[in-house]
Amino acid sequence: MNDADDETGEQGPREADMAVIEAGSRTLRTQVTPPAPEDDVPARPADPEVDRELRAVEEELLGRWPETKLDPSLDRMNALMDILGEPQRSYPSIHITGTNGKTSTARMVERLLLAFELRTGRYTSPHVQSVTERISLDGRPIAPEKFIEQYRDLTPYIGMVDQSQPHRMSFFEVLTGMAYAAFADAPVDVAVVEVGMGGSWDATNVVDGQVAVVTPIALDHTDRLGETPGEIAGEKSGIIKQGATAILAQQPADAAQVLLKKAVEVDATVAREGMEFGVLHREVAVGGQMLTLRGLGGEYEQVFLPLHGEHQARNAAVALAAVEAFFGIGSMHQRTLDLDTVRGAFATVTSPGRLEVVRRSPTVVLDAAHNPAGAQVTAAAISEVFGFTHLVGVVGPSGDKDVRGLLEAFEPVFAEVVVTRNSTSRAMDVDELAALAVEVFGEDRVQVETRLDDALEAAITLAEEEGEYAGAGVLVTGSVITVGEARLLLGRG
Repeated sequence: MNDADDETGEQGPREADMAVIEAGSRTLRTQVTPPAPEDDVPARPADPEVDRELRAVEEELLGRWPETKLDPSLDRMNALMDILGEPQRSYPSIHITGTNGKTSTARMVERLLLAFELRTGRYTSPHVQSVTERISLDGRPIAPEKFIEQYRDLTPYIGMVDQSQPHRMSFFEVLTGMAYAAFADAPVDVAVVEVGMGGSWDATNVVDGQVAVVTPIALDHTDRLGETPGEIAGEKSGIIKQGATAILAQQPADAAQVLLKKAVEVDATVAREGMEFGVLHREVAVGGQMLTLRGLGGEYEQVFLPLHGEHQARNAAVALAAVEAFFGIGSMHQRTLDLDTVRGAFATVTSPGRLEVVRRSPTVVLDAAHNPAGAQVTAAAISEVFGFTHLVGVVGPSGDKDVRGLLEAFEPVFAEVVVTRNSTSRAMDVDELAALAVEVFGEDRVQVETRLDDALEAAITLAEEEGEYAGAGVLVTGSVITVGEARLLLGRG
């Protein structure tokens, strides 16, 4: 199986309309915050020939089963790994599952490992703008040339698997195989691997992570994973392997029970947020927050995290515990990691599309929340950090999500909402979305725009009408895809 941080989607290459979006909008590019030096969302390749080759690879990948079509089997992945000589076993792994926060947590884990001078490979999904974001080496997305080379090198072996199995390998399975092969070729000292969807049958689950991380579980993909947190936890617990260390974020009671039962069955060591580790103190700071974290080996004070929201502080605690466990702290060693190194690592963390400010006057924030649980923590963080007196929402969700729950979570913080759609076929029908929004917000608070660029224009205009000093802002949300396309339109691509 495969997935998403938060969202499963046809996130390989975008559909045809992306060419228009990539061109951007001159109007929207005014007053845009320049990209930060650490910004690691790659644009299209500058070399026309490389861009042409990358698009050809993307088209071939799109010809396979998309991430939304699942088959609960690891047969194809095991067959490919066998042909390639088991590359995923040539390095230790930290494997991350959960409903929300997986990508942000993976990026924090990666930064910590890099700070301790380890070569890292990171595999995350979906991507914000470029498919090459999914595979990172040493904290940087794989170069387009390397991505193309990796795909072409694997193509004959993928063909062999296709011919030997009832179904061809999916888009996500091929990318997972490319990542594992790239990490072996590098070679990396450790791989940080984010599950696509679920755990047991996810394509990534051919690794044996010595550390298994479970971020908060909530209701999402209920048609595939289960209708309660406990049922979903049963699928996600599949990444907890024999003798591993399981790092568990705070969970609903039924999910926690299932995860702990699995840990006992496989003789895994367990560390739980709120028990063995957690956030001791946090306060809002300029550009982020200042944290005191309790890790498996002791306390870490005055840790600056340049991300917003209590949920990111908790992700930081989970990431720290995972890296401590990787280094044997809490089992073999009872000590903290070097404090200055930990501080330096967290200070460099980025998470594009997660409460990311991309424009001022008015302030425009992007957040990839796409389910009710994600929307609730985003709404809380917006209220805590930004102090908007008039917030306009731009919402473009996928049609297979709990969209009513998403809208209800944002209703208390949105003064007005502009409903729209992204360019992909998975986007919710705008008329259906508008009808739901009117039920939740009332007709006077809802505006409908069928194109995302028009929706952004409308929302910015509504915010500007409040006046420069009225504390108005715009939040673009509902889908990783919508956020990625808005990011391009607003000049961050």
